Amino acid sequence: MASDCIFCRIVAGEIPSAKVFEDDASVAFMDIQPVSKGHTLVVPREHHDPITAVPAEVLKRTILAVQKVAAAQYAGLKAVAINVTQANGALAGQCVPHVHFHVIPRYEGDAHHQWTPGKYSSQEEMQQYAARIRDAIRR
Repeated sequence: MASDCIFCRIVAGEIPSAKVFEDDASVAFMDIQPVSKGHTLVVPREHHDPITAVPAEVLKRTILAVQKVAAAQYAGLKAVAINVTQANGALAGQCVPHVHFHVIPRYEGDAHHQWTPGKYSSQEEMQQYAARIRDAIRR
């Protein structure tokens, strides 16, 4: 636990929250600034950041909790769609440096919008980016 981490403090019960699920690996609780009603955060109990530092078993258990929350949003909230997002670093929009997933129920006519798609200048440029990622994966 990181004593200065708000999510660690929520996991420890030091800060009140509206929890919807918890097991020995993860905790899911309502976001206090929801994109839509029912917006839930799923965090590993252990403090890790960024996603590349999360042990595989912890990440696996956390994503299974994300799946469980998404299914509950479909069934319990009658959501017509679900967004699952995860950000790493301030530039990506991460506000709390404890890896977490946003599980956001979507409803007809809600005001939440997706990102604006961009494009590559050419097929060659896209292939160059793909090659750089493949090379990094192989390392």
